[in-house]
Amino acid sequence: MHTERGFDRLVNFSDAVVAIAITLLILPLVDSVTDVVEGASVWDVVGADLGKFMVFIISFAVIGRFWIAHHRVYERAVDYDSWLLWANLFWLFTIVFLPYPTELLSESSGTDDGRAMIYVGTMLASSLALLWQQVILKRRPQLVAPEARGTLTIVPSAVTAGMMLVTFLAVAFIPGLGLWGLFLLVLTTPLQLLARRVTGYSDAPARPRSETRPPPS
Repeated sequence: MHTERGFDRLVNFSDAVVAIAITLLILPLVDSVTDVVEGASVWDVVGADLGKFMVFIISFAVIGRFWIAHHRVYERAVDYDSWLLWANLFWLFTIVFLPYPTELLSESSGTDDGRAMIYVGTMLASSLALLWQQVILKRRPQLVAPEARGTLTIVPSAVTAGMMLVTFLAVAFIPGLGLWGLFLLVLTTPLQLLARRVTGYSDAPARPRSETRPPPS
């Protein structure tokens, strides 16, 4: 059994890494300001970077959504083991890597050369890593708050990962689809709501860890 401080460090480290990754997304836009041609208006600058703005907003929303899902998973966890530690580290790797394909897309000339596939593939890897963590918690109920063990399910995350896989395959095999394939993910929320209704899954958080975790030995 690990200490509560160790678990808090795992969660705090994860939050810090996500915060840094989501902040890095804005750097290409900041750097582009230094390349402004003298005499250009602010609207010329914004217009020239419009594509970068769109990719930034999409990636910010993507990382934000992944963090919310991660937060909900760890609201139910009260302990960790080496499997969960490494699965979480792999998830963080995918989050830290996302600014790279984001930059590739922002510098795209409009040709479909696989950049969107790398981007969606990174999202797929992140979804699978989060699903992996939930499978670990499902198989090791001692890591989960006692009152949350009956509500823990991998179905919503499996739906998300499945839709990410469908989107990845669509982007990979439909020429010219690119990031338009992300609109397929609109179906994720309705399917998750259906899964929650069928399985009785609840987003109610567990009680504070101090009330559910036994004192460290």
